[in-house]
Amino acid sequence: MLAKIDRRRATDEVYDAIRQAILSHLFQPGDRLQVEEIAQKLGVSSTPVRHAIHKLAAEGLIEIHPRSGTFVAKLSPRDVEETSDIRCALECLAGELAVTRITAEELAQFKAILAALARRVVSDEDRKRHEHDNFRFHLLLIRCSGNQRLIEMYESLRAHLQIARVHRAGVDWSERLPREQAEHEEIVAGLEARDAARLTAALRGHIQRAKAALSGTLQEGAG
Repeated sequence: MLAKIDRRRATDEVYDAIRQAILSHLFQPGDRLQVEEIAQKLGVSSTPVRHAIHKLAAEGLIEIHPRSGTFVAKLSPRDVEETSDIRCALECLAGELAVTRITAEELAQFKAILAALARRVVSDEDRKRHEHDNFRFHLLLIRCSGNQRLIEMYESLRAHLQIARVHRAGVDWSERLPREQAEHEEIVAGLEARDAARLTAALRGHIQRAKAALSGTLQEGAG
């Protein structure tokens, strides 16, 4: 006898699939999403797709316009500024906590990621790898805080941070990567020295520069 599929589980699986498609750049900001087409590709009915879309809309990843359709959310300069400010506050707090408890093993992990981030970025696959390593770097800092609530709050920003990086895909990598690498190295130096002031200054500078660059890119695109 066939067991009934748990509707809630089906919705969760569809939600995960659509969310990952957004985060992996398969669905780009502004793309229109067709419920029936997605349902057909995933081999499910339209109901769990609609439920998943409403859940993603509540998170701000999808915009539903009753008269025109459903779209992957775009970012405004204000969205970037507000998300970046929250990110900065969380990472600086994590840094202050991390300097008191970071281990030699964790420092070695940071240095391994730094080495990965130093690799050349030429192709689109290189860019995706670089962005993955970049996120690993910052997530490791958050986890080194040892504060589970802080970790959960940062994870909730993950999708919005990755959507922001989708918008930055057109930015000239050759110009910004050396500066980004130097900033990451200064962050690790602050951790290794267990110097909270040095670390938080490096984090603020790094995040504020990225915020300004992305806000400028979005404003140019809207112009």
